[in-house]
Amino acid sequence: MVVCCEKVKRVKESSDLKVFISNRESSCGRCGENLGRKAWITLDKEYGSLCLSCADIDHLIFLPSGDAALTRRARKHSTLSAVVLKWSRARKRYERQGILVEDRALEQAELECLADDEARARRQERDAERRAELDRQYVKRFATRVRELFPGCPVDREMTIAGHACLKYSGRVGRTAAAKKFGENAVRLAVIAHLRHTETKYDSLLAKGYDRSDARSEVEDAVNLILSEWE
Repeated sequence: MVVCCEKVKRVKESSDLKVFISNRESSCGRCGENLGRKAWITLDKEYGSLCLSCADIDHLIFLPSGDAALTRRARKHSTLSAVVLKWSRARKRYERQGILVEDRALEQAELECLADDEARARRQERDAERRAELDRQYVKRFATRVRELFPGCPVDREMTIAGHACLKYSGRVGRTAAAKKFGENAVRLAVIAHLRHTETKYDSLLAKGYDRSDARSEVEDAVNLILSEWE
């Protein structure tokens, strides 16, 4: 007998059919076939070790452990199934490797899991669309606030300012708590940042190696002049 009785007793008793992956040379007690090492066998009171063919379960398909949902569904749809176990010398116990199920049951389970994946993907798309719509509304409201505070800014410039300031995950001023309340100071800072980059030589100064504070001081008068015109 390949799998000793003492080890078998350590396997939790249940109604599940069990298949053991042997760890030594073995042969089938019924057909006499030499199964070699790491053979998949079942235990029989009369014959001892049985190959899967003699146990009439060689038509089942192996599903490795790892996907709980797939395993649960395949087992539910399979009229006949078996738990596959392997002895761990390190842990001194049998460990589950997966299950054997009918081919049709596995196909059905895969279809159901695929449907779940598709449903999950559609839900994620809808959530993304809702978040995008909320962001669009937020940017539009931010732009409206820019126009209110700076009525003299060029047409559509408020949308450019808002779109840049409110860029998601950017850490920019438009994403701050104050900006989300459309506070005047936060909106003003967004406009100033826009003017530095688009209406002054600020970027050129940075490219030349200027310190940020020095570059800002250099263009401060030009920024304030435009601000006063827009206000």
